[in-house]
Amino acid sequence: MIVKALPFTLDQLEAIATQVPTPFHVYDEKAMRANARAFYQGFSWVPGGFKNFYAVKALPNPHILEILREEGMGGDCSSFAELILCEAAGIKGEDIVFTSNNTPAYEYQKAHQLGAIINLDDISHIAFLEKSLGGKLPEFLCFRYNPGPLKAGNAIIGKPEEAKYGFTRSQLFEGYHILRDKGVKRFGLHTMVASNETNPDYFVETAQMLFDLVVELHQQLGIRIEFVNLGGGIGIPYRPSQTAVDLAALGQRIKAVYEKTIVAAGLAPVRIAMECGRMITGPYGYLVSRVLHKKAIYKNYVGLDACMADLMRPGMYNSYHHISVPAREKGPHKVYDVTGSLCENNDKFAVDREIPDPQIGDLAVIHDTGAHGHAMGFNYNGKLRSAELLWQGGTTHKVIRRAETTEDLFATLDYPGLS
Repeated sequence: MIVKALPFTLDQLEAIATQVPTPFHVYDEKAMRANARAFYQGFSWVPGGFKNFYAVKALPNPHILEILREEGMGGDCSSFAELILCEAAGIKGEDIVFTSNNTPAYEYQKAHQLGAIINLDDISHIAFLEKSLGGKLPEFLCFRYNPGPLKAGNAIIGKPEEAKYGFTRSQLFEGYHILRDKGVKRFGLHTMVASNETNPDYFVETAQMLFDLVVELHQQLGIRIEFVNLGGGIGIPYRPSQTAVDLAALGQRIKAVYEKTIVAAGLAPVRIAMECGRMITGPYGYLVSRVLHKKAIYKNYVGLDACMADLMRPGMYNSYHHISVPAREKGPHKVYDVTGSLCENNDKFAVDREIPDPQIGDLAVIHDTGAHGHAMGFNYNGKLRSAELLWQGGTTHKVIRRAETTEDLFATLDYPGLS
């Protein structure tokens, strides 16, 4: 069996668990910082500067956002709450991209108040935004492009032509024409057509598609796109057999496309951005749980004190998350379904998975939960959302979100004895 390494020892985890009861999510600060720096180094060649706008939805905790701001990242927001989180973490102005669809006016107003780059999702939103802002458009606007059948999607995000997002190609040209005639001075271009993609060719092809559009828009409308957001979607190695995308090599391949397209057309510098979330924090988060029960009926089951409310991805997408049992890694292995306690049969972290055979009371660690883990939590069956910890080496940690209580759960109920 391939073993997937943990950054902490069993003794360190047990020491932490005496202070913060399981289940909890814990994030490796040092590893996140190192990864952010490697990402920026891979795109250090970009004329005018490179910026990753961290996808706040992946891990919406201001402590994490502050760390990433210190490493040079901005915030990719799609809701009012995410804008407020960025503001609290000191991320403001054009370090925020606001990309939303079916957006209420007050969210556009908040984004504009913060000076964010507003990235519109539909041609009809130009007039809606103008009305929302009292009849005047911002000086800088961006459009989200949906290439439809011109670009394949992937399993998570689906086919672009079936997605609710973005402008068609013809709408894109019409939309920029409208902006130009309304006096907008600065223009950006964006797309997002894949999620958790580990084939680097995909991102090089996306860059070529957008860079070609930059040239065509200039030729047909006379506008200069100053900002190209290649989207996010760089995947991570959830399985032990997988390898991470080589960020340095990817950066150099996109550089070659930039030079043959943007530089050759005399349109440099064009700033390049991305909006990766999963790749930044995903591999550096862990859901730490404890084995409560073992059950043998038609199948063998391991029951944890965590459940799908703590990590939805396996139950929702049938996604693989590696499971370690630190006390038993060198012992015998056995095939189990690893489950939680929800009254739903898809409340499973693994199905027919060979894992180290645990004993009741052992810690079980579910890997790669630093993105779309705690963030997708919910309260079905009255389950309480778990704590989040920032691990800083050894047994040093900081609680960056306490666990919910029943008082939190019932706080919004107007009922005698529960309010």
